[in-house]
Amino acid sequence: MITVAGLSPSLDLTYLVDSLTAGSIHRPTEVVRCAGGKPLNLARAAAALGAEVEIIAVLGGTTGEDLAQQLRAAGVAVTTVPTPAETRTCVSIADAETGRLTELYPRAEPIPGDVWRLFHDQLEAALVRRPGWLAITGSIPLGLPPEALAELVRTARGAGVRVAVDTHGPALAAVIEERPELVKINRYEVAELLGTTPEGELITRAETVRQRTGGTVLITDGEHGSVAIDDHGRWRVPAPAERGRFPVGSGDSFLGGLLSVLDTSDDLVAAIRTATGAGTANALIPGPARFRADDVSRIAEQLTLEEC
Repeated sequence: MITVAGLSPSLDLTYLVDSLTAGSIHRPTEVVRCAGGKPLNLARAAAALGAEVEIIAVLGGTTGEDLAQQLRAAGVAVTTVPTPAETRTCVSIADAETGRLTELYPRAEPIPGDVWRLFHDQLEAALVRRPGWLAITGSIPLGLPPEALAELVRTARGAGVRVAVDTHGPALAAVIEERPELVKINRYEVAELLGTTPEGELITRAETVRQRTGGTVLITDGEHGSVAIDDHGRWRVPAPAERGRFPVGSGDSFLGGLLSVLDTSDDLVAAIRTATGAGTANALIPGPARFRADDVSRIAEQLTLEEC
């Protein structure tokens, strides 16, 4: 079972245009509207790959109600924690002429103290009845201290649930001290965590993070692939040759694919194959975490990992 902490949801709108010109009127060739934000993307991706997923989500207004309905339709169980503010809307504009993506992402509204307490209580209740994994992903909402996410790790540990983390900045630094079982971050996030420049050998940095957590560490590097390390070995993972135009949600799909396998198996290599397939397949279709399962399988089967 995978339980997701849904602290930064959004309604994601993707507009496809032939050519984007500043100051002009555009007639999109397609508009994709779906539940988004990193935790919602992850939840939908994992569910699409067969995992049993529940999200505890802070949702507000009619937008929040719509997102909950979308998630349930996608096979995700949803526990809604109401908040006074309308859930945000994020916009991506895909320019077919240049292949570029323009993104407009407002910050999530602050979570009031009473909403945070209710969220924590609902999450704790879910973890008691749902063994497996807790996924903590995305930016920490405004108004919460970095230690708030570390508190969620301690709550999961009290319930005997493993924790997977994908965040950044001070929140990541606080969470690392709680030794989560899995950390998935990118080249820039690990550089910030370790106080180094982004350039450098990623497997060495993964080893450094692992020394602090004792768990599995994956560092993604966009079109250059990823590296991974756990109790059984170290791997360098090449990026598949296929490239999509719609990378929004690929990291979330990667983690959703990873957990969908690790939820029932300790085979990290198999999990990486599915994760890479999901992240790559995500970019082939507009809208986050809306990949085709057959694309995931095809890409995963073609992947060759290198031990290092």
